Amino acid sequence: MRYALMTEPQQGLTYEELLALARKAEESGIEAFFRSDHYTSFPGAAGLPTTDAWSTLAGLARETSRIRLGTLVSPVTFRIPGSFAKVVATVDQMSGGRIEVGMGAGWNQREHAELGIPYPPELRERYDRLEEALAVVTGLWCEPDGWTFEGRHWQVRGSRFAPRPSGDGRCGPHLILGGDGGPRLARLVARYADEFNRQSATPDRAREAYGRVRAACESIGRDPATVVLSAMVGVLIGESPGDVEDRARDVLAAGGEADAKGWLDERRERWIIGTPDQALARVAELEAAGVQRVMLQDFLPRDLDHVRLMGRVFNPVRA
Repeated sequence: MRYALMTEPQQGLTYEELLALARKAEESGIEAFFRSDHYTSFPGAAGLPTTDAWSTLAGLARETSRIRLGTLVSPVTFRIPGSFAKVVATVDQMSGGRIEVGMGAGWNQREHAELGIPYPPELRERYDRLEEALAVVTGLWCEPDGWTFEGRHWQVRGSRFAPRPSGDGRCGPHLILGGDGGPRLARLVARYADEFNRQSATPDRAREAYGRVRAACESIGRDPATVVLSAMVGVLIGESPGDVEDRARDVLAAGGEADAKGWLDERRERWIIGTPDQALARVAELEAAGVQRVMLQDFLPRDLDHVRLMGRVFNPVRA
């Protein structure tokens, strides 16, 4: 099993706090560090400071040395595909080829309204835009200069793109699509992605979604084994049950809730929660469902001891 740390910096983290977190993940042996791409603070208090995902990743690219870096996920509603392809290629070069990029259709209408960013209200249109954006981004990375694309939302004519990104995906940086793995997303994964990430994953949800992705790959003649299958899972672990409850109270305090026991009970079936042995048992269930990489979604980004413990518990050598 492989492990990445995923965090939510829109909960008020400064760049320095984000850097400390990424460095702790690197020091702890976690293979990759992902951050969300949001412009408004949630869950919890509204109005907290937020930072731009790709600006901060550019900084992390220069201030870390081994850990892979990326977003889960960058919404197409925030990013014009041509300029986004250039931003990702630039940060990839700055990192020495360590960038992974998640792309999505976008969903949080409030944060678009707060910054005057257009938000197509229909999910179908946002998916149409995502499909075109994937074609544009991968085309600019992969196709020879002079490539042309005619879409409804974007057109590319006589492209010139340099420097080309050097990541380890099929073409450029490792490209991730995440979601519930419905039929349309499964088709996009099969055509464009290096990895499918099932969000809010339980073993059963992961197994079902992976089946759809495999079928979509087979329908276009792609080997399903060429798609990495991953799962985004909330994580809350401690050396003892008491430590777990203490950390649960910290999460609840940030969100303005109080019932730690009820909150924990509601999440035990879909998070990695508990002592090290309990955490590894849940990982074994996910692995049996086909999960190859776990994105450990951490809602305590200032608790560096929590990250250190993750590094020890989810040591790839031990796993």
